[in-house]
Amino acid sequence: MSNQMQELIYWLTLTQIPDVGFAHVKKLLAHFQTVENICKASARELQPFKLTDAQIEALQNPNQHWINAALKWQEQPNHHIILCTDSHYSPLLSEIASKPLILYVEGECDILSQPQVAMVGSRNPSHTGLELSGEFGYQLSKAGLIVTSGLALGVDAASHQGALNAGGKTIAVLGSGLQKIYPKRNALLAEKIIENGCLISEFPLSAEPAAHHFPRRNRIISGLSLGTLVIEAALKSGSLITTRFALEQGREVFAIPGSIRSATSQGCLSLIQQGAKCVTRVEDILEEIKWSFITKQTKCSSDSQLKLDCTDNPVLACIDNNVTTIDQICRRSKLSAQSVTAAILQLEIEGVVKRQFGGYIKV
Repeated sequence: MSNQMQELIYWLTLTQIPDVGFAHVKKLLAHFQTVENICKASARELQPFKLTDAQIEALQNPNQHWINAALKWQEQPNHHIILCTDSHYSPLLSEIASKPLILYVEGECDILSQPQVAMVGSRNPSHTGLELSGEFGYQLSKAGLIVTSGLALGVDAASHQGALNAGGKTIAVLGSGLQKIYPKRNALLAEKIIENGCLISEFPLSAEPAAHHFPRRNRIISGLSLGTLVIEAALKSGSLITTRFALEQGREVFAIPGSIRSATSQGCLSLIQQGAKCVTRVEDILEEIKWSFITKQTKCSSDSQLKLDCTDNPVLACIDNNVTTIDQICRRSKLSAQSVTAAILQLEIEGVVKRQFGGYIKV
């Protein structure tokens, strides 16, 4: 068995520990140095890290059938298991405090690192809401962005379809395992997305959809994206949970206004009152996320700090030979996390920097 395969098995083992996320694993890694050492640690060695007996039992006696099923699934074409330490892991997603340890991806995993805008909204939108979802999905895709959403009925599905109609790429983040497409009515749409983008989930392949899965899914939708656009949403809806995550992650929030008499407009109107960008055309979004900074066609000029073909690059200058975190680069460069992440993406493409666990180093 290769070292790479063995490490994947260790990471799959870690994901079986109930209620243990990245923050806890990070503390364990700081002490034990490697995932192998964590998995081989004794109960006595693990207890100081506030692991319960049930969590230690799950770590020391993982479900081997579940692990073998995941490894077998990965052998199929366009099936990927991406670790949070992998080069294919999204730089933007790696910034969030609660990033997933593992992502199961079916389709094109390379697009996870490409600039994205999330589109979310009501499962029961108005006719106008459906039309706007398709139109904005189409226009954002034509502008070169990946449209990311949650495969739900209504706004999500129309947004995905709009991107597909534009001949673009789209990403669907599931609240279930990839072998349990939900809702079933969108199974055909899911197949089209696999052909022109990807499906992703942090949940085990056979995991059924569950109410507590969807807030976790929503943090990934916003975490992957430069900003989140809300089309229609009630005051109490999952879409507003996504925007809360987006704000916590330092990402942009956009909302399309609607009638004050419409229940599905109340969430958007509330977001606008609280400072979300009011959107009436796709240019409102493109201007706000400074799309010009992250297009590959930009030319070097003295009036832009993020023109990446400049020799004197402010982001590159802030990266050490040792691992440098996104937060450190932001503090040193005095640039936003959004701008820094966009710059690093291009530096990675050019082979100037390389991602390591916890940050980046110069090549």
